[in-house]
Amino acid sequence: MYRQGDVLIVPVAEAAVPPGTDELPQQPRDARGRLVLALGEVTGHAHAVVGPGTLFREVAPFAASYLHLPGGGRVVHEEHAAIPLPKGWYRVVRQREYVPGAVRVVAD
Repeated sequence: MYRQGDVLIVPVAEAAVPPGTDELPQQPRDARGRLVLALGEVTGHAHAVVGPGTLFREVAPFAASYLHLPGGGRVVHEEHAAIPLPKGWYRVVRQREYVPGAVRVVAD
């Protein structure tokens, strides 16, 4: 299991990836060629993956995303140390917080 700031990255066995995951919308790469896991709304910094791979993301705000890295990759962020990831599948979860009357994704 890996954590970088408000992003949790959990290895998942290929057999445990939910059916139809590869049919979910694919997250496009940003202008720098990265797969952005979470964009900092306040700072503009990003938790992102560099290296070949695909990020499948549901549109629902609290839905998990699934990352497939056929050759491994690195999670990078302007204010955190890079985290190497071995090849495989990962479930990506954003941290949530409770505010009176609601639950929301943590703003970075």
